[in-house]
Amino acid sequence: MDIEYLLLLQNFRNAIGDALTPFLETASLFAITLLVVVPAFVYWCVGKREGLFALAAWSMTCAVNSAIKLTACVYRPWIRDPRILPAGNAIATAGGYSFPSGHTATAGPLYGSFALQTWNKARPVAWICVALILVTGFSRNYLGVHTPQDVVVALVESALALFATCRLFDWLSRHPERENAVLLVGFAAGWALLAYVTFKPYHVDVVDGAILVDPQRMMIDAYGDIGQLICFCVARFVDRTWIRFKPVFDRRTVAWGIAGAVILCIAINMGGHGPSDAPVAAQQWGKFVQRGAMIFFVMVFWPLMMKLGIRDQESGIRS
Repeated sequence: MDIEYLLLLQNFRNAIGDALTPFLETASLFAITLLVVVPAFVYWCVGKREGLFALAAWSMTCAVNSAIKLTACVYRPWIRDPRILPAGNAIATAGGYSFPSGHTATAGPLYGSFALQTWNKARPVAWICVALILVTGFSRNYLGVHTPQDVVVALVESALALFATCRLFDWLSRHPERENAVLLVGFAAGWALLAYVTFKPYHVDVVDGAILVDPQRMMIDAYGDIGQLICFCVARFVDRTWIRFKPVFDRRTVAWGIAGAVILCIAINMGGHGPSDAPVAAQQWGKFVQRGAMIFFVMVFWPLMMKLGIRDQESGIRS
C-alpha cells in the first residue's frame, strides 16, 4: 500500500511534468542545509533559551531517529520496488536507511520548537511553522525517497521530543542546579547509542555476489546525528560553566549574528559527506566531528567571539 501511494504520486509528478519538483526539492533540502541557521541566529541575537530549546529538541530527535533507523534497517523505496524512480536530485541527499525520515526528523523539532514558542505571541507564524513541517514531510513522499510510514513515525518522534524538551526545560527552570547531571545523562546516553549502532549485528543481503546495502556505510549519518547530541551536552556545559553567553538584541549583535549565519551556511554547504573513497570508519568519525564542530560553533565559538568582539568595541568607544 505504501509503494502504491508513492507510485500514485510519481504518476501525478510525471503527468504535470515535474512542475512541483523544484519547489519540494528546495523545501526538503532547506531542512538539512540551512534551517539550523535559524535557531543559531535566535540563540545569538534574540533569545538564548528559545534557541537552546530548538537545538536541544533537534539533537534529541536526530539521535533517536538514527538509532531507530539502524534498528529497523528498512531499505529505501527504490530498492524495495524498482518501479519507484526518485525525482530530480533527491536521491543524492537520501543516505542511510529509509525508516524513519531524517529530513522530517530535522524539520519537526526545529520548525516545531518555534511553533510552540510563538503559539501565544504570533499565531500566524506558528501556523506557518506547522505548515512547513508538513510540506517537508510530504516532499519526501512526493520525491519518492520515503514512504508514508517513514514520515509519520518521524513526526511522532518530533512531537515526543518537543514534549520531552518542554517538560525538561520547565523542570530545569525550577532546578537549575541539576542541569549538569542532566547533561551528563545525555552525554552518556549518546555514547551508549553510538556503541549500540556500532556493535549490534546487521543482516546483509547479497545480490549477484554484491552487498545490496552496506550497514557500515549506513552508519555514517548516524555517527553525525548521535555525535551532535554528545557534543550538544559538552557545548552546553562549556557555555554555562565558562562562557555564560547572554544575547542582547541590538545593532552590534545582529551584525555579529548575520556574519555568524553566513559562515555557518558556507561551512554546512562545503561539508558534504566527506570523500567517498576514504575508509568507512574515517567517514563515520568525520561526520561525528563535522556535526560536533557545527554545534560548538553555534554554542561556544561564535558566542565567545561575540562577547570578546563586542567588549573590544565598547572599550574602544570608552577610550
